[in-house]
Amino acid sequence: MGFFPSLPTLILFTLVLNSALLFCNGGKTSVYIRKEEKTVDMPLGSDVFRVPSGYNAPQQVHITQGDHVGKAVIVSWVTEDEPGSNTVLYWKKGSDEKKKAEGKVTSYKYYNYTSGYIHHCTIKHLEYNTKYYYVVGDGHSMRKFWFTTPPEVGPDVPYTFGLIGDLGQTFDSNSTLTHYEQNPQKGQTVLFVGDLSYADNYPFHNNVRWDTWARFVERSVAYQPWIWTAGNHELDFAPEIGETKPYKPFTHRYHTPYQASGSTSPLWYSIKRASAYIIVLSSYSAYGKYTPQYEWLEAELPKVNRSETPWLIVLNHSPWYNSYQYHFMEGESMRVMYEPWFVQYKVDVVFAGHVHAYERSERVSNIAYNVVNGICTPVKDASAPVYITIGDGGNIEGLAINMTQPQPAYSAYREASFGHAIFDIKNRTHAYYNWHRNHDGAAVEADSMWFYNRFWHPAEEPASHSH
Repeated sequence: MGFFPSLPTLILFTLVLNSALLFCNGGKTSVYIRKEEKTVDMPLGSDVFRVPSGYNAPQQVHITQGDHVGKAVIVSWVTEDEPGSNTVLYWKKGSDEKKKAEGKVTSYKYYNYTSGYIHHCTIKHLEYNTKYYYVVGDGHSMRKFWFTTPPEVGPDVPYTFGLIGDLGQTFDSNSTLTHYEQNPQKGQTVLFVGDLSYADNYPFHNNVRWDTWARFVERSVAYQPWIWTAGNHELDFAPEIGETKPYKPFTHRYHTPYQASGSTSPLWYSIKRASAYIIVLSSYSAYGKYTPQYEWLEAELPKVNRSETPWLIVLNHSPWYNSYQYHFMEGESMRVMYEPWFVQYKVDVVFAGHVHAYERSERVSNIAYNVVNGICTPVKDASAPVYITIGDGGNIEGLAINMTQPQPAYSAYREASFGHAIFDIKNRTHAYYNWHRNHDGAAVEADSMWFYNRFWHPAEEPASHSH
């Protein structure tokens, strides 16, 4: 005869089961609820989009690292009326000796848009840890900026990276950038995880929006390098209007030092900066076996010398671990290809964008490939990276509010708010990470954790702090 439990027993059993499920769930879903308001583009007449005064004045000035080790800088700018000067004049702070570097000019057409004259000039043989002034343009329209080179590459060199993704050009985008600039921790270089201007969200991929975006961010990126990752909004693939070359506006406007790391494409490359080794991948380029990106990454990871650059950071646009309903499992095939390598080479942290919200994972891996009905059950793995999604820059598409329920065990903290983060390397063993939501004061940390380096100090980190 079978056992038929009484109703009270069944109720008790159900309660126990439910509470067990609650305890099994992952980390924390923020209780902070950002008030629902539409993300709105700043009007084109806004100050942030202002064209600098003077005939043919350089605009959209931006810099990025220009070599593999941080002794070169790529300076880029646009002139509207004519090509003008390709020369960058630069000098060390306190020095009277002015040097010149010659760049090249390019332009492109996209549907019914013709770009201005886009200049790219690489300044080489810079000294480490030195402030430089530089001037672009000529005549009455010269414009002066400055930057500071990173310290020499080495294992215990402190360095502070800012993290921004999916920025766009809304009032929220402006709030994110302002917040980053006002952060007392003072990021020295931005790791940008993709989706810049969102020009493709406008009719005919209105490329004027590439110009306005570059004028908007100039106030930061003319003074400190932004390290570029290409996202889906950089594809600009639109055969319906005759535009069949992917990444055309992005690759004309934003150069990367890809050849210095043996890459065949500007969309994936690596750099060393201070004590960090940064690998940039392209989620929307072929990455399967035998593709150029796969072959490059397979050869690249063994080259990382953790005695020289202890911190191994990967930038990518589409997240591999994502518990929001937006873009759910989109990064899965790339994860399947590359996750075993990331664990083998003990990557410290992977930053991604794409999902317009914030999430930080536990150290987990799913190399055994255990996915059932769309639910993956990764396991704790001390050699695995922390995965951080920071696609919360504030673009026109708004926030990703719907999360998968219950919160999976791999998710340590998640919140649908706009913001930015700081990754502050202290030495070869410790880095302090924190995320800031736009609606707080500049110094408030909404989520933070101490990172222990996977190579030099592979212990389990202490519990993180979320507020």
